[in-house]
Amino acid sequence: MGIFKIEGGIPLKGEITPQGAKNEALQILCAVLLTGDKVKINNIPDIIDINKLITLLGNLGVKIQRNEPGSITFQADEVNVGYLETEAFKKEGGALRGSIMIVGPLLARFGKGYIPKPGGDKIGRRRLDTHFEGFINLGAKFRYNREDHFYGVESPAEGLQGTDMLLDEASVTGTANIVMAAVLAKGQTTVYNAACEPYLQQLCKMLNSMGAKITGVGSNLLTIEGVESLGGCEHTILPDMIEIGSWIGLAAMTKSEITIKNVSWENLGLIPNTFRKLGITIEKRGDDIYIPAHTDGYEVKTDIDGSILTIADAPWPGFTPDLLSIVLVVATQAKGDVLIHQKMFESRLFFVDKLIDMGAKIMLCDPHRAVVMGHNFESQLKATTMSSPDIRAGISLLIAALSAKGTSTIQNIEQIDRGYERIDERLRAIGAKIVRA
Repeated sequence: MGIFKIEGGIPLKGEITPQGAKNEALQILCAVLLTGDKVKINNIPDIIDINKLITLLGNLGVKIQRNEPGSITFQADEVNVGYLETEAFKKEGGALRGSIMIVGPLLARFGKGYIPKPGGDKIGRRRLDTHFEGFINLGAKFRYNREDHFYGVESPAEGLQGTDMLLDEASVTGTANIVMAAVLAKGQTTVYNAACEPYLQQLCKMLNSMGAKITGVGSNLLTIEGVESLGGCEHTILPDMIEIGSWIGLAAMTKSEITIKNVSWENLGLIPNTFRKLGITIEKRGDDIYIPAHTDGYEVKTDIDGSILTIADAPWPGFTPDLLSIVLVVATQAKGDVLIHQKMFESRLFFVDKLIDMGAKIMLCDPHRAVVMGHNFESQLKATTMSSPDIRAGISLLIAALSAKGTSTIQNIEQIDRGYERIDERLRAIGAKIVRA
């Protein structure tokens, strides 16, 4: 297992460009299975989870042509559906949470889709019911092997049939999977309580450019008119909003002057204003974010009535749960107190003990809530040795280490590499002292 050695307490300076969005890429890459024509995808992040999915597509028979860095052309004209029932696929498909989204396209185009229980971050229970209930609503037959946790769906002889459905949760991956299945179903499908995150909007726009007929994009009510087939297209992935939020937090905590380039402001939602509530200065310069060095610290803004600031996650356009770990660590160095309420995942806050070891004042109220009692910004965190439990906690601990006094060690950095591209190289380019060993 790799480690990072980080010398903290050093202000950084310069420009940093966010990678392509991981959560969008997982959906977009699965969508190439819906057509036999060529599909060119640009701004693909070079990270472990995405590379695993690309390998999986290749093993399914998808032709992969690498263009310039970050750009790949896919052609799924000779898909080997039989690979889904091999032992190799059971091992490979189970290693990646995003692999669940190959099921919808395969079911739509080839009449069947199988998946072992997907892996991913251990941040609490992550239901798959929304996905499979959606497929069943479209007429698919569901089967589940309890011995090896293998899920399967098959369409009836007459094919999938459009229908009206109300999702029991606004699942992003569940909505994506259902939409990809419905675009080739017969008739009209309506999906109510659909996720409407920018990444899901991007998927719908891509599918429409391939010949799909999806309306209501950006709302929680999608209407899909089934078509006979889809064609090829070219699509560019948005910058990663989670990485953008990570750089905002990094700049404030390390008292650094940083410009984040090409952030796609219109797709950031509540992210800038949420960090502003922590007292962080964020300037919009064209499509860039400029953050001055917070040499005098940053002070939490209480609610209008003086109550403690509460930051909670919610489905889009609410604040994304993937950034609550970042907000929590940034709050440790703010002037004032913050209540962090992680509603969606019951194990995501369980890395706070590592921050407490570094000197942070945090009270974990229950699995979903933590009160962060901010320092006066002159009281630095102290360096320590810690292990990265998941992607977002990992980057949070990395930010903490960069702001701490002394040299920290972070173990299990493969978790960070799953979601962040060449993180050490990019940080060194703006002055960070970080070594991969």
